Amino acid sequence: MNLTISGHHLDVTPALRTYVTSKLDRITRHFDQVVDVKVILTVEKQKEKERRQKAECNIHVKGSDMFAECSHADLYAAVDELVDKLDRQVVRHKDRLQDHHHEAPKRVM
Repeated sequence: MNLTISGHHLDVTPALRTYVTSKLDRITRHFDQVVDVKVILTVEKQKEKERRQKAECNIHVKGSDMFAECSHADLYAAVDELVDKLDRQVVRHKDRLQDHHHEAPKRVM
């Protein structure tokens, strides 16, 4: 899995980098065919302090691409919400890939 973490108007500290990678391990635990992950962490210059920190992520898995973004006052909380959204998307994608159709039972006469 290729992981790219970048910051926009923000320096990505080693603590922030390890936090993001530890949270993204949950996604690879549910679905092991993740090819590429790109995370962008942003601090927006808004007058109001709420929803200033933004985290967005693109995930390329075998078969499709997924995108999610979250804004919050705290960057760590934004990363938590982002991983929750991505986890739901990955589980739904994995569920679609699995074959849930069973053969009809044969009648015995």
